[in-house]
Amino acid sequence: MPESISDDLLQTYRNFPNQFGSVILGTTSPNSQPQASYAPCVIDAQRNIYIFVSGLSAHTQNLHTTGQASALFIEDEAKAKQLFARKRLSYSCIATLLERNSDQWNEIAQQFTDRFGNIVEVMIDLPDFRIFQLQPQSGRFVIGFGAAYKVDSNDLDHLIHQTKK
Repeated sequence: MPESISDDLLQTYRNFPNQFGSVILGTTSPNSQPQASYAPCVIDAQRNIYIFVSGLSAHTQNLHTTGQASALFIEDEAKAKQLFARKRLSYSCIATLLERNSDQWNEIAQQFTDRFGNIVEVMIDLPDFRIFQLQPQSGRFVIGFGAAYKVDSNDLDHLIHQTKK
């Protein structure tokens, strides 16, 4: 019988990304070269992560080419009780470019402006800046030693405790 996941743990998981203003990105180039980066982000109720990025950056070019990204939210080192067991949430995502000036693009751009201020208003007018939607497909939530959970790919609200095999 599967282990029951507590409501407190589910609430911790659901709220964890909300404490971050940016997300760490993992992308790969067309010739499989890894690229680590980060981008400021906003997140919607379905856990979609939106990033506002320059078309000149390597990760933007990789997102265009592969349509895939890894997204990582990780506890600040200074706040972690144990550096080897920092709380973290990672998602494997499908990356989709939002059409500039579409209703969705305008709505997300406004969320960026509301969250990050005037700098976004300047960037909106720059033609090389783009908004991508990173749609989680699966993930992993780790809250400590022996406390790793798979995010169910069929239901992102469902966690499955990972045990040794």
